[in-house]
Amino acid sequence: MKERFRNGERGFTFFEILVVITIIGLLAALVGPRLWGKISGAKQSAAKAQIELFGTALDAFRLDLGRYPSTEEGLRALREKPSGADNWQGPYLPKEIPLDPWKKPFAYRSPGEHGDYDIISYGADGVEGGEGENEDVVSWK
Repeated sequence: MKERFRNGERGFTFFEILVVITIIGLLAALVGPRLWGKISGAKQSAAKAQIELFGTALDAFRLDLGRYPSTEEGLRALREKPSGADNWQGPYLPKEIPLDPWKKPFAYRSPGEHGDYDIISYGADGVEGGEGENEDVVSWK
């Protein structure tokens, strides 16, 4: 059987392994925050896209019934026929009403304060207002 190592060579030293681990840690510290910033922006973009999809479905609902769903009927009226809605031609969304990217329900009001309806995702913190990842994503902007 052949000898695997030449005289005195046994692999990496402890010091070499520490240097490599330190370099990997520094790279993670530099790259990590940038990646988290991109994820935050991606979640807000996803919330805006979902709100726009709701808007299209709400417009189809309005074409059939002549009105938007009331606040009480909510977005579920896009999937389930509300009582007394004889001209309902839904479902207007192909799948169940999704939660926002932070796993919270979208808020819906009709009539809204900013138009015929308002749809709001309250961001990561789940409360009105905020900046960055906590910023609200709304249908009127």
